[in-house]
Amino acid sequence: MHGSEEGLKKVLKYRWLVWGTMILAYMVVFFHRLAAGVVREDLVGAFDLSAAAFGSLASMYFYAYMIMQVPVGILADSLGARKTVTAGIFLAGAGSILFGFAPTPFAVFTGRFLVGIGVSTVFVCTMKIQSQWFREREFATMSGLTSLLGNLGGVMAQTPLAIMVALFTWRLTFAGIGIFSIILAILCYIMIRNKPQDMGLPPINEAQILHASAPGIKVPVTIALKRVVSQWRIWPAFIFFFFYSGAYLVFAGTWGVSYLQEVYGFEKNIASGFISFAVYGAMAGSIFTGRLSDRVGLRKLPLISMASLFTAGWGVLVFMNGGQPPVQLLKPLFFFMGFTGMCFILSWAITKEMNAPAFTGMAISVVNTGGFLGTALLATFMGIIIDMSIDLPAVVQYQRAFSLCFWGCVTGLICAMLLPETRCKNIYREA
Repeated sequence: MHGSEEGLKKVLKYRWLVWGTMILAYMVVFFHRLAAGVVREDLVGAFDLSAAAFGSLASMYFYAYMIMQVPVGILADSLGARKTVTAGIFLAGAGSILFGFAPTPFAVFTGRFLVGIGVSTVFVCTMKIQSQWFREREFATMSGLTSLLGNLGGVMAQTPLAIMVALFTWRLTFAGIGIFSIILAILCYIMIRNKPQDMGLPPINEAQILHASAPGIKVPVTIALKRVVSQWRIWPAFIFFFFYSGAYLVFAGTWGVSYLQEVYGFEKNIASGFISFAVYGAMAGSIFTGRLSDRVGLRKLPLISMASLFTAGWGVLVFMNGGQPPVQLLKPLFFFMGFTGMCFILSWAITKEMNAPAFTGMAISVVNTGGFLGTALLATFMGIIIDMSIDLPAVVQYQRAFSLCFWGCVTGLICAMLLPETRCKNIYREA
C-alpha cells in the first residue's frame, strides 16, 4: 500500500477516469434505451409491424435487460465490473450492427435483444464502482450525476438521431453506433479497475474500510442472493422501480414521439424535440435529487415528495382536456415529468444501504430487474391497448394507454411509503 495521504490523493484522482469511462458506456445504454421511438416509422415501413409488434420490438431491449440483472449483479460482485462491462459493451456493439443490417423481422428482434443483453451490464457495474471508489455520503450525488450524463445519450436518441437517420439512413446509423461500442469496450478494459486496492491504493468507502479491517468469510452466491431477496423491504423498492422507471422510459423512449405525431400532428423532428424536454428534465432532476438527498441526509422524504409530483404530472397528461393538454403546456410538462421522475434514483441508494456492502451489485440488480420488467410490460400492453382502440380517435387511444402509467405510479407511491429511512448510512444487520 502507498502511504495513506499519497494513496488517498491518487484514489481521488484516478476514480474520475474509472467513473468517466463507465459513463461513456452508460451514454450508449441510454441511446439504445430511447432510440426505438424515433425510428418507429422506419422500422414499421421496413418490416410491416403493427403497433403491438413495434411495442414488442421496443420491449426486447427491456426483456433482455431484465433477465440479465441478477446474473450481472452476481458477476459485478464476483468477476468484477471491468471484465463484465467490457464483454457487455462488445456484445451490444455486435447487436447494434446486426440491428442495422437486419434483413428480416427475426434478425432485427435478435439484434435488439443482443443490444439489451450487452448494455444490461453497465448500470449495476457503475453502481458497484461507485460503492468502491466513492464515500457513502457521495453515493446518491454520484448516482444522480451518472443519470444526468447517461441521459445525454438519451438526448442523442431524440432530435440528433432523427437528423442522423435522415442523413445516413437508420441502418447505417445503428451500424455506426455498433462500431463505436466495440471501440469503447476496448477502452473499458484499459481504463477500469474494480476497486482502489487493485492498484495498491487504500479503500475510500467507509463500509469497504470496515470490511477490509475485519474481513469475513466469502458467502456463496446462492446464500447471498437468498439474503438479499429475503429482506421484505426490497420488494416495495422493486415495485416502486417497476412503475416509476417504466413510466418514464416508455414515454421518453417508446410512445412519446408517436403520441405527439398522431394526436398533435407533429412531424417526427418536431415531436422528438418536444420529447427531449423530458430528457432535459431527467438530467436536471437526477443531479438535483441525488445532491439534495445527500445534503439533507435523508432518502425517503425526498423520494416520496418527488414521486407524488411525478404522479401528478401523469395525471395532467392523462386527464387534462381529455388527454390532449394545450400545446404551450407540453414542453414545461414534459420537463417537469422528467425532473420529478428521477425520484427513482433514490431507490438505488436505499437498496444499497439496507443490504450488506458485499452484496451491493446483487441487491441493486434485483431492484433494477423491476424497472426493466415494468418498462417491457408497459410498452407491450400499451401497444395492445392502442391496437384494440384502433377505431377510436388517436387521443382516446393514447389516453387509455397512458392511464396504465398513471395508476401504476399511484401503486408505486404506496410502496414507497413502506421503504426504510436509511439517513444515508448502511443499516444492514445480520439476521
